[in-house]
Amino acid sequence: MHIVAVKYLRAFWEKNPDSEQPLKSWVDEAKKASWPQPAQIKEQYRSASILKNKRVVFNIKGNDYRLVVAVAYHYQALYVKFIGTHEEYDAIDAETVELED
Repeated sequence: MHIVAVKYLRAFWEKNPDSEQPLKSWVDEAKKASWPQPAQIKEQYRSASILKNKRVVFNIKGNDYRLVVAVAYHYQALYVKFIGTHEEYDAIDAETVELED
């Protein structure tokens, strides 16, 4: 999978150092993955939530953080839409959230 907007993850872990290793691990695993359908994501990440709009929520660092990505299965691409704490996640709509510049 190709990950679009890794720089936002990097900026996040620079502000939240305890998220760096878990996010780097997720990036490494996602880059090596081939997910033609949501079922393959669930096979690899049982705790991932599959949403409408081809969105997926990943729990990072034992659910301390939430990562929302949009998946373009045909292109094998992941678009980072949100990374934040569980509390910040609760304040957004994961099906429509977009990154803020």
